Amino acid sequence: MLDNQQIHLSIDYSVLSKEKKTIIFLHDSLGCIALWRNFPERIALKTQCNTLSYDRLGYGKSAPFTTSKRENDYLTKEAEILAKIIDQLQLTDVVLFGHSDGGSIALLTAALFPKKITGIITEGAHVFVEKETISGIKEAVIAYKNTNLKEKLSKYHGDKTDDVFRMWTETWLSDSYQSWNIEKYLPMITCPSLIIQGEKDEFGTIKQVTSIVENTSGNSIPLVIPGIGHTPHKESSEAVLQNTVSFINDLPKK
Repeated sequence: MLDNQQIHLSIDYSVLSKEKKTIIFLHDSLGCIALWRNFPERIALKTQCNTLSYDRLGYGKSAPFTTSKRENDYLTKEAEILAKIIDQLQLTDVVLFGHSDGGSIALLTAALFPKKITGIITEGAHVFVEKETISGIKEAVIAYKNTNLKEKLSKYHGDKTDDVFRMWTETWLSDSYQSWNIEKYLPMITCPSLIIQGEKDEFGTIKQVTSIVENTSGNSIPLVIPGIGHTPHKESSEAVLQNTVSFINDLPKK
């Protein structure tokens, strides 16, 4: 579909309408469309919005990675791909819901292409690297070797699973990536945002939320959910659902 890259999209054509907002769901560093389960459908039902999700290149049902190593600006490049998808589908009233890497992509897209985005919701988004991030990834490496984590991921990524895991861990654990920081983009975000994070997120601290909320130019609402980790829409689905629906329903129509 896009620059000869085979990206797998899932669109709810039954309700697709240019008169409605379109919520685009952006998966995390080990995720894909299928791992959202029925969460997008629940949001669509409550908001009456169009929903769209896609497997980034290398993930799920999309084609394999075309490179064996990522550059430090790979999330910025993903934001540029997302902007092209929005243009190709001629979407004009877009809300982004991004988890982890997907949250960072949502922030970058809203910053770099502000006219395309009506609002953003993030879960566990990163804007800089913390020691907690590195510790969490190192623990994941151990789990990949010693538990059935690889088997679980293989159900969704097939023979791409090793590459999916390696691209994530090798990039974030590399010396060059420790200085990665996208805070300079935050003041360029003018749309409203809902910034969600679990209080016990194993990959980042509340400093991530504070930085986003304090530095974006648009109205930004923090939501820190007690007692949960890195995946709020699974660990506290009702709270995330309720706050997401309220946020979307309050957004202006383009």
